[in-house]
Amino acid sequence: MSEDVSLFGLTGKKVLIIGGGQGMGEASAKFLSRAGCDVALVDLVAERAETVAAMVTANGRQAHVIVGDVLDDAQIPRIVAEAEQKLGGIDLMVSIVGAAAWGSLMDTTAAVWDQQMGLNLRYFFLVAQATAASMMQRGKGGAIVGIASVDGQRASPMRGAYGAAKAGLISLVQTMAVEWAPNQIRVNAIAPGHIVTPRLYDTPQRVEAYGKSLIPLRKRGTPDDIGKAALFLLSDLAAYVNGTTLDVDGGLLAANLFPRGLPGNNG
Repeated sequence: MSEDVSLFGLTGKKVLIIGGGQGMGEASAKFLSRAGCDVALVDLVAERAETVAAMVTANGRQAHVIVGDVLDDAQIPRIVAEAEQKLGGIDLMVSIVGAAAWGSLMDTTAAVWDQQMGLNLRYFFLVAQATAASMMQRGKGGAIVGIASVDGQRASPMRGAYGAAKAGLISLVQTMAVEWAPNQIRVNAIAPGHIVTPRLYDTPQRVEAYGKSLIPLRKRGTPDDIGKAALFLLSDLAAYVNGTTLDVDGGLLAANLFPRGLPGNNG
C-alpha cells in the first residue's frame, strides 16, 4: 500500500478477524495489516490461517492463529479471550463467516431455517457481544464490521432464509451502533453483491450467469473489494460512520433490477 498509512489511523491497532483463513477474511487481513494492524485470525483450519498469517508477517505486522468454530456457542468466549491475550487487547473486529442455502421457501425446513440463522446471524450477535464487552472493559472504544448481503435488502428468491438472516444482521448492526455508541464503539456492515469466492463455484452456473447480467458494471466483485471496504469502515476515515450498511455490489441495488424468476434449470 503506497499511500501514507497514517491516513487510516490504524498503526498498532489490534484486529480480530473471524473467518480469516480465506476469501474475504484473507483480503481483510491483507489490507488491515498493510495499514499497520496486528491480526488474530480465527478459522476452522489451522493451515489456512497460517498461510494468511505468513502474509501478515511479511507485511511487518504480528499475526496470531486461533483455531475455533464460532458456530459452537461454547467456543466463543475462549476465542475472544485468546485473541485478547495474544493481541494484548482488541481494538477492531470484522466477521466474515456465512453462506446461503439454496431452495424455495416451500422447500425450506425448520432445520434449514435454524442452520441459516446460526450461520449468518446468531454467531455474529454472540461474537460481537463478546468483543464489545472486551472493548468496554478496556475503555478505549473500537469498531466492528459484520458482513450482510444485498439479499438482506430485497427479496431473495431461492435463498429466503439467508436473506432473512442478513436482513436481521443489518437491523442488529443498527441497534448495536446505537447502544454501544456511548462506549465509543462503532458498528457497521458491508453488503456484498456477487463476489468471486470459493463458494461461488458451488452456485448453479446458469443462476450465476443470469445474476451477472443484472450488475451494472457487468462484472463480479473480488474479495479485495470487501477487504478494502472493511479497511475503510474500521479506519479513522470512517470515524463518523456508525450504524450503516455499505453496499459493495457494482451498482446492483442502485439499478433496481430484479429478475422475473430464476432460470428453470439450475444445472
